Amino acid sequence: MNPQWLATFAALVELGNFTRTAERLNLTQAAVSQHIKRLEESLGPLFIRHPRRLELTPAGHALLDYQREMDAADHRLQQRLTGDDDQQGEVSMITPGSIGLALYPRLLELQRASPQLCIRHRFAPTREVVEAVLDNRVELGIVTLRPDDPRLTASVFAREALELVVPAEARVNDWADLERLGFIDHPDGQEMATRLLSRRFPGFPGVRSLPCRGFTNQIGLILEPVALGLGFTVLPQFAREAFAYPETIRVVAGEPTVVDTLWLLHRAEWPLSARARRVLEAIGAGLTDRA
Repeated sequence: MNPQWLATFAALVELGNFTRTAERLNLTQAAVSQHIKRLEESLGPLFIRHPRRLELTPAGHALLDYQREMDAADHRLQQRLTGDDDQQGEVSMITPGSIGLALYPRLLELQRASPQLCIRHRFAPTREVVEAVLDNRVELGIVTLRPDDPRLTASVFAREALELVVPAEARVNDWADLERLGFIDHPDGQEMATRLLSRRFPGFPGVRSLPCRGFTNQIGLILEPVALGLGFTVLPQFAREAFAYPETIRVVAGEPTVVDTLWLLHRAEWPLSARARRVLEAIGAGLTDRA
């Protein structure tokens, strides 16, 4: 579609009058009529012309939706190309669930300080994070395994321990205590529990030998049944720190520890936008000292 014709159409819809549209766009009324005629030659009638008003036809409504989508796409393009302004525009980030729970409140604080920023954050596993950054669907990503791809810059963002979390009043001295409590599982639960418990408990018989007391795939809900005394779980440190009722749970300390490195990803071929650099300054405070 000719952009000038679309602009004329949008102004005519808004103003409802050919004369005012011509004045708005600094065109002659004949030029406005010609633009609408050209569009109608391709799309069919766009307006029903009443004596004092214009009414959109179904084709007119469809074209108006299209014009608004084009305006929105143009706006997004301009935001992405003007990366020097750290006070406005869109910043996109994708992370695993645990670190995402820790970072999202910081992202909201940043957006509150700069309301013209648009923060887009999504939770995803490592494979999806890598794909999203490579496909330029997001600017920043965090993963638990460093990818081997020359198109990506990977730097240490933080380190995060796996934790054995039990109800606040529970005491765990041996494997029998875990069997008595039972396991609250989650999508990464058995893998994480195996990595931690196999090191903590000699003669580890395997997570599958434990009674399963529940399962959830929502990272923010895993500790709810633990807080109610329904079982224990193993999950990353930042997820536990984000839990709203810390007095209802307890971390069982012990050696050896299991600590994962979190890697910050972005495309290597071009520099980060000013907005992205500002986001990293905001979310890194208090986390980088653990890296």
